[in-house]
Amino acid sequence: MPPFSQRRSFWRGIAYFDRSKVIFPIALRNAIGVFVPLAIGAAAGQPGGGLIAAIGALNVAYSDGADPYGLRARRMCAATFFCALALFAGCASGQSHPVTLLLTAAAAWAAGMMVAVGTTATDIGNIALVTLIVFSAHGLPLGEAAQCGALALGGGLLQTALALALWPVHPYGPERRALSTLYAAAARAAANPGHATEAPPASAESTQTQNALADLRRNPSVEADRYLALLSQAERIRLALMTLGRLRFRMERDFEAAAPAAAIGQALAIAARLLDSVAHSLGAAQPNAPPQERPDEVRRIAESLRRPAPASAELAAVLRDARWQLEALAGQLRAALELAAYDTPEGGRVLVHREAGQPWKLRAEGVLAAMQANLSLDSTAFRHAVRLAVCIAASELAAFWLGWQRSYWIPMTAAIVLRPDFTTTFTRGILRLAGTLIGLAVATVLFHLAAPPLAAQVAYIFLWVLLLRWLGPANYGVFVTALSALIVLLLAVTGSPPTQVIAERARGTLLGGAIALLGYGAWPTRERGLVPAALAGMFDAYRDYFRAVAQSYIQRADALGAEIDGARQAARLARSNAEASAARLRAEPGPAPGQLRILDAILANSHRFVRAAMALESGLARSRPAPARDAFRRFYQDVERTLYFLAAGLRGSSVTPADFPDLREDHAALIASGDARVERYALVNVETDRITNSLNTLTGEVMEWIMLNF
Repeated sequence: MPPFSQRRSFWRGIAYFDRSKVIFPIALRNAIGVFVPLAIGAAAGQPGGGLIAAIGALNVAYSDGADPYGLRARRMCAATFFCALALFAGCASGQSHPVTLLLTAAAAWAAGMMVAVGTTATDIGNIALVTLIVFSAHGLPLGEAAQCGALALGGGLLQTALALALWPVHPYGPERRALSTLYAAAARAAANPGHATEAPPASAESTQTQNALADLRRNPSVEADRYLALLSQAERIRLALMTLGRLRFRMERDFEAAAPAAAIGQALAIAARLLDSVAHSLGAAQPNAPPQERPDEVRRIAESLRRPAPASAELAAVLRDARWQLEALAGQLRAALELAAYDTPEGGRVLVHREAGQPWKLRAEGVLAAMQANLSLDSTAFRHAVRLAVCIAASELAAFWLGWQRSYWIPMTAAIVLRPDFTTTFTRGILRLAGTLIGLAVATVLFHLAAPPLAAQVAYIFLWVLLLRWLGPANYGVFVTALSALIVLLLAVTGSPPTQVIAERARGTLLGGAIALLGYGAWPTRERGLVPAALAGMFDAYRDYFRAVAQSYIQRADALGAEIDGARQAARLARSNAEASAARLRAEPGPAPGQLRILDAILANSHRFVRAAMALESGLARSRPAPARDAFRRFYQDVERTLYFLAAGLRGSSVTPADFPDLREDHAALIASGDARVERYALVNVETDRITNSLNTLTGEVMEWIMLNF
């Protein structure tokens, strides 16, 4: 029997009501999107056609949200297309049970594999799978199936148009403005460092920006990673500014340190102007003129603190700390300026084109590459895909053998209940069964007491969709209750007797839920405590991949190509597993305060690291070979050490900040070595700076994670 704390957490997850997901404007426009085609169909005497279009709108409504318009548009258009395609394929294949069985099993496997791609792809895959299952029970000739698909497509496009009706000029307006405010506050903190006894600079702005960017964490993409990375850089810059202000205050009390203190003040003034430039780029609708000063000036000031050596050992330690902070600040400013440069429409196109210009196997967001990397039983996504395909096939066979009316509710329930993780599967299973019975009871009472005419039924549907999309996202039990009553109403529009529908849905739900729970119980994937191990595995795989790339620069050996391919595939698989583990943790009740924020920051900065490593790999082919510098060998070895200690700390080994090598010092030596005019050296200098910045940021975030969780 599980411990009491685990049982309490399980039941708390069932009863949990997430108020942050209660957004009435979204619910209202979704209800309108479903109501309009139903009302038009009823008025035209074609309630069946209106129902198909309304179902298309309802399917796409689940992809709506309050996130930036660009992400929302792509997600909803994808949902519109795939749900309409699933409806057409279901209707066209429904006249042959063997074809239906094979098609639904294949679609279930594909939907399961979407776990490796991301949350958005998973949600769309699941909705399309359910649509395919439902309409495969309504076999139609090819022409009529195409008409139904077109109606569903129209309903989905209507829902998308309502969600995008207020699209502003820039798709990331709220996020961009929040980041702009944060960087402006950081600029003020750099210009006027507070006293050591005061609160950390820009604390309120940081909290507001964290909240503004919360939705991006559930929609991984190149753009979302960029904004999350900007947030992460701002957090590291705040810490560096606070530390430098404290160090300068100490130096000002020492006559010998007057010159270094003035130098730090000069560097902070430069940082303030650069941060203000970042804030302006993020807040302005037009491209910002490049700042006259560059982060390299901060680095040069850091170098000036090396000489002359002070007589006091204490002052020498303070200067060493200040130099390290200034060099880190220079790297952080460089990263922030680069990330902000892509905020304009022109810059965004450059960013997308840069990613698209890479070979498909080197694209960090490639769907095909992610799926290829996860074709292994070591992959959580692949195991879920196999489990889902087997359960859907078993449900389809059970539905065929039993011969019940509307027996598609058996595989449909199995598809909805079964999830990659233990907690979500069993909480959904319980809530699905309880919510279905409650919803059916409500629908029974409604029809027996009111016997509503068609116009009233359409009005009731509007109200139930409003409830479904308003309160449903906050608790799955509320969602299922509203959905169960809604389905009875939708089918009643076409003349199906409500009493018969209610009984069929109840028994189909019970059997489908049982199949899903038994399938998961036979081959479970439990998530408790697996996130640190998944992150550690990702860092280990990144270390192997970076080693293979770096060795190619050192040895100049084409024979390492196969080794790099294998290491890249392993790294992609490890990254998919870590992201899937993070997604499952988000679904579990009661994560520690700040845990998800740190986890999202770790993933965003790990993406920056691996993109820089991929750029180095790409540079092997697009730059002329040059002798490897000794400084590069030291840098490569220290990157390996850093990744090793990150993984070791996540696995529970005792790791302190002193264990990590000074990558910023290594990078400074790398910059000083070789001729920067050599193409390969210039490429390596740029990408290793990004690697240094991302790993230094990751070190702080992983240490914070360790302190919070161990």
